[in-house]
Amino acid sequence: MRARLLCMVAIQGSSKQPLPRVEVVIEIPRGSFLKRGSFGHIDFVSPIPCPYNYGSIHEYIGGEGDYLDAVVLGPRLAAGARVQVNAYGAVGLSERYMSDDKLICSVVPITDSDRRNILLFFKLYAACKGFLNVLRGQKGRSSCDGWGDAAAAIARAVPVSDTGAPQKPKIGF
Repeated sequence: MRARLLCMVAIQGSSKQPLPRVEVVIEIPRGSFLKRGSFGHIDFVSPIPCPYNYGSIHEYIGGEGDYLDAVVLGPRLAAGARVQVNAYGAVGLSERYMSDDKLICSVVPITDSDRRNILLFFKLYAACKGFLNVLRGQKGRSSCDGWGDAAAAIARAVPVSDTGAPQKPKIGF
């Protein structure tokens, strides 16, 4: 544990910019089969459990007009839990002519292996979501646009104070 903490201090201390610290509200606990949106509606039932805690940051509106999405690495967290975490990066997803960022968050630094697994998960997720959209008769491609900077993803989001509470997402699920 001490070595991990020292590693975290060394990584953060050598960084030119501090990592963004955000509060994430967990919507989908790690291991869940139900994919829900920020408003509680069921988007779909997955044939495999979600490998990460999935939630949103209620201070920002993302590209789909809903709260900014976030993944929290680590042990399973309860739905509704609020956690303070660092944002280590962001994964971009494009779906049906829109682009949306997913912040990748953790209380400890992420590894290269974590990053590879996250990208692999979102590439598979985008392919499955694209297939689901075809079944639903919805047009537009679904793709994982790769890894990006967390601060840049937050800068692309709109602060809730500028918009008021989010409306239903611009795209229907």
